[in-house]
Amino acid sequence: MQTNLQGRLRNTDLPKSHGLLPVIEAVVNSIHSLEEKGNLKTDGKITLKIERKPKSNLYDNDIYLNEIIGFIIEDNGIGFNDNNLASFNEFDSEYKLAKGCRGVGRLLWLKAFERIEINSGFQASESSYRRRKFSFDSKNGISIPQEIAISGEDIKTTVHLQEFNKKYQANSPKTIDSIARTILEHCLWYFVRPQGFPKIIIKDDDSGASLIDLTELYDSFMYESAKNESIKIKEFDFELTHIKFRASLGKKHIISLCAASRLVKEEDIGGKIPGLFGKISDSLGEFTYSCYVSSSYLDDRVRPERTSFNLTEQNVDDHLSDSELSLNEIIDQVIDRTKDYLKVYLQQNIEKGKNRVDTFISEKAPRYRPIIQHISEIDLAIDPAISDKDLDIHLHKQLAAVERDMLRQGHEIMANFDNDFDDYQKRLQEYLRTAEEIKKSDLANYVSHRRVIIDLLAKATKRTDTGCYAREDLIHNLIMPMQKDSNEVLQDSCNLWLIDERLAFHNYLSSDKTLNSLPITGDSTAKSPDLCALNVYDNPILVSEKQSLPLASITVIEIKRPMRNDAKAGEDKDPIEQALGYLGRIREGGVRTADGRPIPESKEIPGYCYVVADLTPTVINRCKLLGMTVTSDHMGYFHFNPNFKAYIEVISYDKLVNAAKERNRAFFDKLGLPST
Repeated sequence: MQTNLQGRLRNTDLPKSHGLLPVIEAVVNSIHSLEEKGNLKTDGKITLKIERKPKSNLYDNDIYLNEIIGFIIEDNGIGFNDNNLASFNEFDSEYKLAKGCRGVGRLLWLKAFERIEINSGFQASESSYRRRKFSFDSKNGISIPQEIAISGEDIKTTVHLQEFNKKYQANSPKTIDSIARTILEHCLWYFVRPQGFPKIIIKDDDSGASLIDLTELYDSFMYESAKNESIKIKEFDFELTHIKFRASLGKKHIISLCAASRLVKEEDIGGKIPGLFGKISDSLGEFTYSCYVSSSYLDDRVRPERTSFNLTEQNVDDHLSDSELSLNEIIDQVIDRTKDYLKVYLQQNIEKGKNRVDTFISEKAPRYRPIIQHISEIDLAIDPAISDKDLDIHLHKQLAAVERDMLRQGHEIMANFDNDFDDYQKRLQEYLRTAEEIKKSDLANYVSHRRVIIDLLAKATKRTDTGCYAREDLIHNLIMPMQKDSNEVLQDSCNLWLIDERLAFHNYLSSDKTLNSLPITGDSTAKSPDLCALNVYDNPILVSEKQSLPLASITVIEIKRPMRNDAKAGEDKDPIEQALGYLGRIREGGVRTADGRPIPESKEIPGYCYVVADLTPTVINRCKLLGMTVTSDHMGYFHFNPNFKAYIEVISYDKLVNAAKERNRAFFDKLGLPST
């Protein structure tokens, strides 16, 4: 039988993200060569040189790097003697099967590189030494080796991988640091195994100006010594190597499935184990966790290219369950051992996560407290470093899940009612308990929302770092979105309770709309509130209370910028006159309900005018000229104007904030929210 090299290459799979795998194969071959010679732990040495193309404009990590065009791997191992050359000439050779080699490594070389040159010194007999030099490419295969005699001191082998394929080069690590880390991670088993490892040096150019010793890199990786253990999954043996890496490396928590002493597949387990997230710490510092898994079971099922396994994700055939393992079965068993290995650290993180949830709920989101008992331990074991935003989103998902489950239970109770009244009563009571807790959560959310709104209002009334005060639109939108009416906004978007709790109940509500556009009045004088065009912030909020006719009332609210001090006579400058003017125009236009029904004697409908403004000297002067009475706390003025049949109140921002806090203090106290 003959082998077609081009066909073999077409059928050999090498993902573009695995461009360094052929280089790693060459390094592993060098390790095997040192093992075969017996100088692995004595004078054994491997050097990997990175070849770069001069004057390239490739940009990476803020450094201009020359494009990588090849690699040179050099070792002082046994070399390409007759046995190794024969193995090299045979695809799928079994010569090094015991070491996990599949005889396809050189095919991977040709997938990522155009040409390979090999120059190898070896001991031909007890007293003679030879050097073989040959090339290997996809068109011509392996060239006829050229041989010369050498001295014993010249025994070394170089494998020159030339013309790095653009596709693989673009998707591979480019800096010497990233290349060194990739090689170490794939060959880590050789560093933690009892047999030891050789000296491996990586150079970024022939001068050796940029150099990394993998032994030193390995030492910098390791947080403490690796721990080994053996487990059985069904009847198959697996070897686990637990490793703690220094947290500064930025690695994730992973399970690494290995075959033929190489890394094949990584499984990110961060977040899949309660308490395993971010970084783990002990008295010595922070670390991340990796578990390297090896087994003859994995060796037998790795694909020839060693980029994946011939394993099903999940066993679905009962007939195979005793003789075959799925990928998920292996990972699940390793995760169980990981939990045991890290149990002390995991428990610490779980406690920190629970404390983070408790603090967040107590101080910022009491709405979630009633549902905590319905959330699983796993879902409560969150990362202590999680942001408030992400924690809120996480808890909201849990709340939605509880509500969804409650809804399902309710439907089942109603649909499955039968003669077993005791069972029905039991299920109904359980459902009602959950429903009660959900309603408590809704109430807690409502109250905590008020606390946030009060805080925002208080902040908006303070002077900014620039020495200015917030504009009216900020405060206006806080109370109700501008240029909207009650048909366009949700009830939760309106915070009229800041001024008067009764204003939450209304038939129609508008914000920043002209009088001739309101359905509750026939007033057509669009110019009457002239400030609408000049200063939209002086447009009023208009409310018609929902009461039985003719016991209706009209409320006008005027909002002014904090510390504004330009009030004077005239509707365009006096907010009190402005509010009364709006009230008068609404009455004159004929007051109607929101659906257009007339209200009898609408000119007699009582009015309420609220002016929210700081008590600056000009505002105080206008209050006194209109005969208004100062409140007992000297933070506002009130008056009843019989001519306009209107109650008028001027409320300072300090009074608005303090009064809102006082009205809600009992609720805040019940939820453990600060009221000051």
